[in-house]
Order: sequence, then C-alpha cells, then structure tokens
Amino acid sequence: MRITTQAEYGLICALHLARRIDEGPVTGREIAAQERLPGDYVEQIMLKLRRAGIVRSTRGAHGGYALARLPDEISVHDVISAAEHSTFEVHCTSHPVEEERCSSAHDCSIRPVWMLLQRRIDDVLQGVRLSDLLMQESQVRERVGLSAPATVGGRLALPVLQG
Repeated sequence: MRITTQAEYGLICALHLARRIDEGPVTGREIAAQERLPGDYVEQIMLKLRRAGIVRSTRGAHGGYALARLPDEISVHDVISAAEHSTFEVHCTSHPVEEERCSSAHDCSIRPVWMLLQRRIDDVLQGVRLSDLLMQESQVRERVGLSAPATVGGRLALPVLQG
C-alpha cells in the first residue's frame, strides 16, 4: 500500500477543518496557506471531499468549507476513500492481466493474501476517527495500540492484527 499525496493532503485538510469545527467555513486557499500545501491541489481535494459528503461548501463573502459531519463521525477510511476512491488496490483485480502474463489468473494463491491485507487496512482506517487525530501523538499512539514504537533488530515492528 502506498499513501498518495492526495490521500495525505485530504486527511490534512479534513483534520484542519476538524480543529476549526466551531469557527465557521474556511476557504481552500486559507487551508492551503496555513498547512503549506499547493492551493490548486487543495481545491481539487476539497471538491472530492465535498462530493463524498465529508465537507460542505458555502458560497459568498464568508463562504468556504466546513465538515459536513462531526469529527467523531468521519473515519480516516472515509477521507482516504474520498480522495483516492480506494485505500488499497489489489492490482490483479483492478487491472486484470491477460492469461499469458499470469499463469494462474483463474486460480491465484496470492490474491487472497492481498485481499486479506486490504480488509485489515480498511478495518484499521475505519477504526480511527478525525476526533482521534485531534489528540497529541502519544495519545493517538495509545488509541491505535502503538503506545511506543516497537523495534525488532533496529527495525520498526508492526503489530499483528488478530481476527
């Protein structure tokens, strides 16, 4: 899985709006300036978030964007899916290959592993809300089960998900 800039910036923009939930609409240009992101890119992302029902827009002199729902009703999965249309792409499913390129196109023993990984990633992302990300990093680490970065042999060790 690779997090694209659209997904990352979408999450940054949604989190920016979550922090300003009681302050009224904010323009895409203001978000871009305060978060140091490209203005045109932010506008494109905000349009995707609006179409997905994550943000609402208001026109006029005091217009801009605001969250369409409360931060505890919006998951990280919602935002990434809106910005990217998927959180994890199983390439052989989304871009089928001809049989001669993949000898086991009809009976692939690898595909279930990618599908399981996709499900686990989606489960994790659905379990984290924008409201969770309003906390300090140490609190978020605890919330998601990473109280301290675990290392094995000097490398970051990822937790094994049960289920």
